[in-house]
Amino acid sequence: MASVALATALGTGITLAHAEEDPIKVGILHSLSGTMAISETVLKDTVEMLIEKQNAEGGLLGRELEAVVVDPASNWPLFAEKARELLAQEEVDVIFGNWTSVSRKSVLPVVEELNGLLFYPVQYEGEESSENVFYTGAAPNQQAIPAVDYLMNELGVERWVLAGTDYVYPRTTNKILETYLKDQGVAAEDIMINYTPFGHSDWQNIVSDIKDFGSAGKKTAVVSTINGDANVPFYRELGNQGISATDIPVVAFSVGEQELSGIDTGPLVGHLAAWNYFMSVDSDANYDFIDEWIEYTGDEEAVTNDPMEAHYIGFNMWVEAVQKAETTEVDAVKDAIIGVTVPNLTGGYATMMPNHHITKPVLIGEIQDNGQFAIVWQTPSTVAGDAWSDYLPGSRDLIADWRAPMRCGNFNVKEGKCGASAGEQAAAAE
Repeated sequence: MASVALATALGTGITLAHAEEDPIKVGILHSLSGTMAISETVLKDTVEMLIEKQNAEGGLLGRELEAVVVDPASNWPLFAEKARELLAQEEVDVIFGNWTSVSRKSVLPVVEELNGLLFYPVQYEGEESSENVFYTGAAPNQQAIPAVDYLMNELGVERWVLAGTDYVYPRTTNKILETYLKDQGVAAEDIMINYTPFGHSDWQNIVSDIKDFGSAGKKTAVVSTINGDANVPFYRELGNQGISATDIPVVAFSVGEQELSGIDTGPLVGHLAAWNYFMSVDSDANYDFIDEWIEYTGDEEAVTNDPMEAHYIGFNMWVEAVQKAETTEVDAVKDAIIGVTVPNLTGGYATMMPNHHITKPVLIGEIQDNGQFAIVWQTPSTVAGDAWSDYLPGSRDLIADWRAPMRCGNFNVKEGKCGASAGEQAAAAE
């Protein structure tokens, strides 16, 4: 065993002295079972690949990284228990995890109480900025608002179906979008809102209602915040009822290459998704990442997607911040990471802003019959994530800035004071 340890240490460029030190523990908090496993399992694999690559390059601060994987099983309260296990028992230095906002809000009070670090890689509803969370997915102004602008300005959409899974992300995002649409002159009767439970499978009546709503003589589109495996029967029912992208286009915020790999995409050609990355992006960085992913999985058909890129960005930002701080100590890393800039996979760069959100390009992709997306529109430059929406009355006066001396996630610029912590807000919202 000693000779194996020595060979491993030498093979990764880590000195024997450093190899004998405790590893840097990286917690992975993603559902590997339940309704969200379809989306989250590959994110666990992505972090493990990034850890393996970092170790092959010599580790971090001369120490190996060690993945500590737990399965919260698409059970939102269990996310909090598993986060506590990672921080209090396993003593991980950082956590990469969560998909749904309800799971993130379950974890928030735990990471704040135990002063952990969480990198959250999925688009979300905003209305939050925690000192202990780094939001590497899109805020509404980096996905939802640009997608609606595209549908309105490029496709001439006048009637809107806001269809989502029944939890905080779709409900808050749709509140923002409803206000935004009305500000743009859309009448209340031209907005239809519908929510379904996680794992919903019987879409016949809902899709029929959507079809009827779209028959009023005005161009209609569906803005979808449906999450997890419920997307498979939803899109299948669209095809069953003959709803094509030319009739009623769907723009999805939670359907990417991974979700499409599980369904027949033939009837879905032309429907849309709004993300900040697609596998079809033409850049050297992307091609290198795809090659690494295929080699890691051993699957020539393996696909990449937006939340994977968000973990790629977040992981590299954390590594750079640890190197900059010369320690994994949480408070030092929190200070060091603001302003850190790393490459994204679209050929540009991502920067961690003082509100713990990052800069991202916004892309609209059209589903192709091979399960990939043809990029039909993108912003000319990156967009900084806005933690607090301008379209909700309770948040339009709030900003977040975690630099000294403000160190506040919800500073009210009109009142000149800081409000409750993100964890306290999450608890109050339950």
